[in-house]
Amino acid sequence: MRVTFNSSYQLKYEIIGEKTMAEESEKAYEAIELARTTGKIKKGTNEVTKQIERGNAKLVVVAKDITPPEVVMHLPLLCKEKGIPCVEVPSKEELGAAAGIQVGTSAVAVTEPGEAASVIKTMKE
Repeated sequence: MRVTFNSSYQLKYEIIGEKTMAEESEKAYEAIELARTTGKIKKGTNEVTKQIERGNAKLVVVAKDITPPEVVMHLPLLCKEKGIPCVEVPSKEELGAAAGIQVGTSAVAVTEPGEAASVIKTMKE
């Protein structure tokens, strides 16, 4: 998936190759679940922003159903600037469940991949 911005700073997502958004979402959830048990993750927009700016994030996953969208709008741009893969998933509730919490979360950053390193590597390609 390629993340770009149009003239009014609205996010535009393009599907590249044979990857569909559903496949990328499933890989992202899998990477978060693996990293949660064998590595380290950070949850929430503020924590994820800090990890991106410090260069510690290996993968960033952002929920699409966040209101207002301005809360997470800066994350794909920061990721692009730092060269970090950024994936959008449809549900904050599923993202929270994958991160091991009982409430939804707007964003998750994988800081130490653990066994999720191979999944993250395939997502970069």
